[in-house]
Amino acid sequence: MAHTVTLDDFTGVWTLERTIQHADGTGACFTGRAVWRPDPNGLAYHETGEMVLAEGARFLAERRYLWSADLSVWFDDGRFFHNVPPHGGTTAHWCDPDQYDGQYDFADWPAFRVTWRVRGPRKDYRMETLYRRADDFADAAARALG
Repeated sequence: MAHTVTLDDFTGVWTLERTIQHADGTGACFTGRAVWRPDPNGLAYHETGEMVLAEGARFLAERRYLWSADLSVWFDDGRFFHNVPPHGGTTAHWCDPDQYDGQYDFADWPAFRVTWRVRGPRKDYRMETLYRRADDFADAAARALG
């Protein structure tokens, strides 16, 4: 049975592994960490890591979101992104002219998977991210820094 999540379940440090597969056969991998920290409006999400493109180019990458108590996710500039289904399941985001269709899978909680299928005039890819809780020490440190 899938885990039902609340905002507090995400607080702390997580490792993440992401694969991006484009329809043309090219791809990339991202490995890093995600930290959900308390914020007056919910939890601030900050992801950092290394992106490796198929041809071997490497670079550092990051992204930030705000997660609200109702599991709505917002870009760091205040625009709405999507809602996280608390039991797992589908979500979507329209970013003209591109359609983002997402799937949250909490069946292996505290590990979980997020998959996005993105289609548009110049986009056609699948992105899958696996999150796992970091070790207890790192998690305790993130909570203390809260």
